[in-house]
Amino acid sequence: MNYSGSQYEKAVTAGDLDRSHVGQTVSFQPNDFTVVFGRIAGIARTDAQVYLTLDGVGGGTHLKDEYDLPVAHEVYVQLDPLSTAGKTISDAERVIKEKLDEIKKNLLDREQKSGSGTNTE
Repeated sequence: MNYSGSQYEKAVTAGDLDRSHVGQTVSFQPNDFTVVFGRIAGIARTDAQVYLTLDGVGGGTHLKDEYDLPVAHEVYVQLDPLSTAGKTISDAERVIKEKLDEIKKNLLDREQKSGSGTNTE
């Protein structure tokens, strides 16, 4: 299995996780056979390891709520919906502006062509 997150997540190394990530949803692959999805309840770290405690994962016979990950291990955190929305709006604004500029140019071209053909003095 090779989990690489979804389009709504961004990859960060476990060593980059900090207190701002507590409460965020995270997904990662701690070993070759398991993918974990949960909400970060706590983060602890040493120079070589990051320790994650998750809400919403433990309690089953095979589910753990604590994971030890190397600092370079990739985890996937959900994108901030507000910044994602802002980027989407910005992209839409750019496309609309390009289309309006194209329409304006086409109208000016038509006006110049029709204006030069009707002026017979």
